[in-house]
Amino acid sequence: ARFDVYKAVSQQIRDIFREYTELVEPLSLDEAFLDVTHERSATLVAREIKARIRRQTELTASAGVSVNKMLAKIASDYRKPDGLFTIAPSEVEAFVAALPVERFFGIGAVTAERMHRMGIHTGADLRQWDEAALVQRFGKAGHAYYGYARGVDEREVEPHRVRKSVGCESTFESDRVTLDEMSEELYALSARLCRRLERAAFRGHTLTLKVKFADFRQITRSLSPGEELSASSGLFPLAERLLRESGVPGRPVRLLGLSVSNPAQDLPPEQHELYRQLRLEF
Repeated sequence: ARFDVYKAVSQQIRDIFREYTELVEPLSLDEAFLDVTHERSATLVAREIKARIRRQTELTASAGVSVNKMLAKIASDYRKPDGLFTIAPSEVEAFVAALPVERFFGIGAVTAERMHRMGIHTGADLRQWDEAALVQRFGKAGHAYYGYARGVDEREVEPHRVRKSVGCESTFESDRVTLDEMSEELYALSARLCRRLERAAFRGHTLTLKVKFADFRQITRSLSPGEELSASSGLFPLAERLLRESGVPGRPVRLLGLSVSNPAQDLPPEQHELYRQLRLEF
């Protein structure tokens, strides 16, 4: 891995983006949303940017063009590598209706399987469900799914996103049950998280443990030790403490995750002291 090189090239590509618009929202080192509604043809802009990237970096790039972020994201995956796919306004309804639900942005394998069991296989199927029913089945995400089924995504391109957290997780092929098994996985997760914190130059005040059980029920446990957490912090002892105090060991666990959040600039002074937060999610 050569992350210094990746970051340098990523910045080089973002500099190309900003020659066309200031509304650039990076998603990762190699992906970003661009708002080019001020241009006469977004497709022509995408084609020109692809050519610039190839000429200046010798890298291929794929682009998706459409009326909102959700559709542009889907379109960008359609003809990789080196692809360009446009979903015009007049094509949105038919495109979404025929789209398998697992291709929608934000619908993963587990959610797609739940939808399949409900008889929802395509956007047309999803559109048959009213918003209240989707919220009842999927929580707050149901609001987004209702809009997605209609090709609607109201999110703006946000050019000045501030990173709020850094995390990682592991899904196991077989359930982990004992404390020793889970501690071993947490040790590896802590090492991965430290590497990600170092790459992102991120420091936060809260460590969160995420646990998903074999029945897909999920809990989180969080701890703020009163000092900044970074790549050089001892994350594993804190993670193991959260695990021990959670009452999880002895129950089949499918997934464990760790994340660091609450960067210093987001915390009021009184919360820089020790505090503990427990939360249960379903």
